Amino acid sequence: MKWPVIPCGSALECIEAGRSPSAQERPARADEFGVLKLSAISWGKFEPTENKALFPGMDPGNCPRVCAGDLLMSRANTTDLVGAVVLVEKDHPNLLLSDKTLRLVPKRNVLHAPFLLYALRTASARAHIEQSATGTSFSMRNISQEKIAATPIPLPPIADQRRIAALLDKAIALRAKRLTGLAELDALSKSIFLDLFGDPGTNPKGWPVRSIGELCEVKGGKRLPKGEEYSRTPTPFRYIRVTDLKQGAVDESGLVYLKPEVQSKIARYVVNAGDVIISIAGSIGLTAPVPASLAGVNLTENAAKLVPRDRSTYNAEYLAHVLQAPAIQGQIGSNVGQVTIGKLALFRVEKVAIPLPPIDLQRDFVRRIGAVRKLKAIQVTALAQLDALFATLQHLAFRGEV
Repeated sequence: MKWPVIPCGSALECIEAGRSPSAQERPARADEFGVLKLSAISWGKFEPTENKALFPGMDPGNCPRVCAGDLLMSRANTTDLVGAVVLVEKDHPNLLLSDKTLRLVPKRNVLHAPFLLYALRTASARAHIEQSATGTSFSMRNISQEKIAATPIPLPPIADQRRIAALLDKAIALRAKRLTGLAELDALSKSIFLDLFGDPGTNPKGWPVRSIGELCEVKGGKRLPKGEEYSRTPTPFRYIRVTDLKQGAVDESGLVYLKPEVQSKIARYVVNAGDVIISIAGSIGLTAPVPASLAGVNLTENAAKLVPRDRSTYNAEYLAHVLQAPAIQGQIGSNVGQVTIGKLALFRVEKVAIPLPPIDLQRDFVRRIGAVRKLKAIQVTALAQLDALFATLQHLAFRGEV
């Protein structure tokens, strides 16, 4: 069944940006107005936590509120997240939008909000948004309201929209269960870590404390040269983005490819086995050790690599795990530059301090979590199969074939 394709703006009551009122850095309380942090808008559920508080006595004026049934989109964000969209499931009367966020309100009985969410996440919509975004800054790209309004989407009858959204919701629910299983395995890994090393925040076993700068050279990745794009076909040259850092590892299944002539311009910015990757923009503080299979792969400018000064001093698996400890993540968060979109400077990464147990104990930890890693690999494979199923369902649904 062929449905009409329309610019999504023609089926919206409104599309508007926030007003960017000045805000304090401290989290807003439930009884006061707060400004939505851009980090709440990603590719998952809408989770507006620890939003910035307005200065006392400030009038929020006509800044848009966050209401149930709205879609929120990041109008200005890192390359990986510009145009990310989430669905708001309940009213947030004290939550205001900044000028980096767009509010999309579907017309009732014309456009079903969950259907629009899935429509804006299709490959065709993403291609339009990515091609329409402007800017080459290290940490920011932008897209206008007009370009978002022009994004083409199919428009089936409202009953079909509800049916399609419900079908895709079920696929997402299955994926969520698989993610829960992965989270439980992560919890087991953390339990093994604490049993061997204790809490890195209190260091109860008295391990010596060393800074990242003492242990590693901290080196940045590199964005594609201005005007260049990824290869549309596989090449020998792969590229790691922040979105590829999942569950404490690099998800190789989603890596993009570089054209040989593009890679030659950024050939120095590659990772090697034994390095540890840490994200420094967008979703800050994600880590992953680099396996041998990724030696020589290029790294995004939104991440840094930690290169060991002495490979006998620490194990990359240990370093990646200890950097995820809440106390160490607290250090990382406190070092993020206070800008609209946070950025972790390389020299600040060097200042992060960690406990350093004996290398033999680190290796024992790696051996113990080997079985956990194998179980995780099974779960990740199953998750990839669910993702493929979802992509197939989405493709068929938007073609009117389910």
